[in-house]
Amino acid sequence: MADVANQVANRIPTNLVVNGVRRTLDLVPWTTLLDALRDHLALTGTKKGCDHGQCGACTVLVDGRRVNSCLTLAVMTDGAEITTIEGLARDGALHPLQQAFIDHDAFQCGYCTPGQICSAAGLLAEGRAGDPDEIRELMSGNLCRCGAYPNIVAAIQQAVGRP
Repeated sequence: MADVANQVANRIPTNLVVNGVRRTLDLVPWTTLLDALRDHLALTGTKKGCDHGQCGACTVLVDGRRVNSCLTLAVMTDGAEITTIEGLARDGALHPLQQAFIDHDAFQCGYCTPGQICSAAGLLAEGRAGDPDEIRELMSGNLCRCGAYPNIVAAIQQAVGRP
């Protein structure tokens, strides 16, 4: 009983802008950004894969930068803008990367897809999506256990405007 009371007393108010909406969460300090998104905000598009920062399934954008949300404490992102897969589409229209992933069948089971797309969105925002080899290198933190890599690269090239 004392442990539960201690956890409640140790909560930290954390202010985030998630997909354009200002949110305040009272979190215990060890809550990861991934768990805050999934468990406290019901944004389940971001996936928990390895929970060790090795697979990239949990990739989101924090102030436009690609971040493994399983390795990031939510309180570290206080005041930040967080973009998840749910926040990429605007006004009912798919984000160009989402459409490109559909066009190129760049997923099989789909589990890695939200992290792949968020990572690719960060890559495009960084202006670093060059040739296929560069794209593969810069996306290497996102694993696809189904092996859809050629289609993922083709989708990113389409979103960048390259054939």
